[in-house]
Amino acid sequence: MSSARQLAFIALRQIMYHNAYTDVALDRALHKSGLKGSDRALVAELVYGTVRRQKTLDAIIDQLGNKPIDQQPPDLRTLLQLGLYQIRYLDSIPASAAVNTSVEIAKENKLGQLAGVVNGCLRQYLRSQEKEGDPLVLPTENPARLALQYSFPEWLIATWIGQFGAAETEALCTWFNQPSQLDIRVNTLRTSVEQVQKVLTDAGLNVAAIANLPTGLRLLEKRGMIQDLPGYKEGWWTIQDASAQLVTHLLDPQPGEVIIDACAAPGGKTTHIAEKMEDRGTIWASDKYKARINKIEQNVSRLDISMVRTLIGDSREYPQFRQMADRVLLDVPCSGLGTLHKRPDIRWQQTPQKIAELTQLQGELIAAGSKWVKPGGHMVYATCTINPAENWAIAEKFLADHPNWKIAKPAEDSPAFPYATEEGWVQVLPHKHNMDGFFMVKLQVE
Repeated sequence: MSSARQLAFIALRQIMYHNAYTDVALDRALHKSGLKGSDRALVAELVYGTVRRQKTLDAIIDQLGNKPIDQQPPDLRTLLQLGLYQIRYLDSIPASAAVNTSVEIAKENKLGQLAGVVNGCLRQYLRSQEKEGDPLVLPTENPARLALQYSFPEWLIATWIGQFGAAETEALCTWFNQPSQLDIRVNTLRTSVEQVQKVLTDAGLNVAAIANLPTGLRLLEKRGMIQDLPGYKEGWWTIQDASAQLVTHLLDPQPGEVIIDACAAPGGKTTHIAEKMEDRGTIWASDKYKARINKIEQNVSRLDISMVRTLIGDSREYPQFRQMADRVLLDVPCSGLGTLHKRPDIRWQQTPQKIAELTQLQGELIAAGSKWVKPGGHMVYATCTINPAENWAIAEKFLADHPNWKIAKPAEDSPAFPYATEEGWVQVLPHKHNMDGFFMVKLQVE
């Protein structure tokens, strides 16, 4: 167990002080660790959980000790965050074990001078719990109260309260602070849903079908390395959240068509489109960087798909695609605010200013992509955010500027239909639908 916490500390150092993405730092820490099963799961829980709860943990840390925390070496804050997360949020770990291993980590990382401070601060927190209950003093007014209680930036809480109200915002925060789930999509070009469910169940995994998604399955428990699970290397399935699977169903590609998938990396929707088209027709999958194109090509190869053509470049600059496509998918760069349980660092990295820059890009992409669609063809605009400025506002402005376009509502038998409004917008809300937050709309040109 102590080795798991040591690896978590190494990853958290990379995240806190070198701006590494959470998943990248975790993968690096685990790469040569030799940890298996529950120990790997513990490292992931400690890293993701500590990043999620950073604001709350820091508020408590700033109340501990006799010397202001910012006057101490920066590693002290990371050590205390890791120890406090275990004490406060993990019932499975005894408080004494969390304290002792935090002290051990300080010593193992040549931070022995901090060992006594770590021990003293964590035990001070435990004494406060015994005497006073929860030592965290919450503000009385929202959004400050919810921001500190659930560990989100105040500006984001204020945005959600304006959008959903305080009670629903609290439900949303609760959902985002859960450990992430793993959804997969079965590659029906290679096998069947029943076969994949059987081999995973035979391997001891608890697997369930996902409502409304004919090729979706959800793994309901902790698991080992993804690439070691049955059927992965054989290309029988790929990882894709349930809400992301809805996008291709809304696009509704048909065999033999020409499809353009802009901003396509890492290729989850590209390969889903190919599976829906029975690998017949042409898909142009574009992305701006070679490294991201490589990921698309790796996924295409593993899933044994032949119809995908890749293209490196800026999707705003493809005059050769003019009126060439039957359907276009624009899964545009966005704030990612629908994926905060899987990507907890986003809550600390996004700002209103960055989102304003994204909306400018999104407007340019939807205008460019619309030029690629044949008369009578379709375009799906999608984001993995629940932020109206990146969703309805972009689509509504596009429709106002392009009167020859209209919303094409999902068919009643489409998996996307249950999430559609009367107008035809499709909005998936995590706390209501138990999947990543997503927005999508299908548009048709005359």
